[in-house]
Amino acid sequence: MADSTMPTVQEAREAWAAEAYSILIGVANTYHAVITYKELAEEIQSRTGIRTKVLLHNWIGPVLGRVVREAHRRGDPPVTALVVHTDDGKVGSGYKEVLAVAGEPPVDDELEREHHAAEARLACYRHFGASLPPGGGAPALAPRLQATVDRRRQSVEKPPQICQRCFVQLPSTGVCDSCG
Repeated sequence: MADSTMPTVQEAREAWAAEAYSILIGVANTYHAVITYKELAEEIQSRTGIRTKVLLHNWIGPVLGRVVREAHRRGDPPVTALVVHTDDGKVGSGYKEVLAVAGEPPVDDELEREHHAAEARLACYRHFGASLPPGGGAPALAPRLQATVDRRRQSVEKPPQICQRCFVQLPSTGVCDSCG
C-alpha cells in the first residue's frame, strides 16, 4: 500500500484477490501450466506489498473464494483450477466452491474432481489465449499428480500366467511343473 497504514483484513483480501486474478490469467497463458498455492501466495504478497504472517491455509481460501466468484461474474472459466498443492499436484478442498458457484453438484471422488479441474484448466488456456497444439489441446492433470497416477498404473500387478493345458498358475520360469 502507498501509505504506512496497515490495511484491514477486508482490504487485504480484496487487494490479494485482484492480484491473484491477474496472476492466474498470466498462468493461463501457458498451456498445461499450473501454480502452487505457495507460489501464488508469495507472488500475491510481493505484488501487493501486503504481507501476512498468518499461515497460508488460513488466508488463501477466502481470497480464492473471491476469485471464484469474480470469474463467474465475468463469465470467465474458473481460474482457481490452475492452483494446486505443492506436494501432490491436486486442487484444494476449496475447489468445491467452483462447482457450487457454477451450480454443479459436488464431486466426492478425488480423481474425478481432478479430472473436472483439468477440464476447467483447458477452458482457461483456451479462453485466455495460450498457444495450443493442433486440435485445441487436451485436459491434463497437474504434472506432479500425473506422475503419481503413472507410477500407480505401472505398479499394478499383472495377472499370473496360467498353463493353457491344466489351468494351473505357472511358476516364474513360465514352464508348467505338471505338464512340462
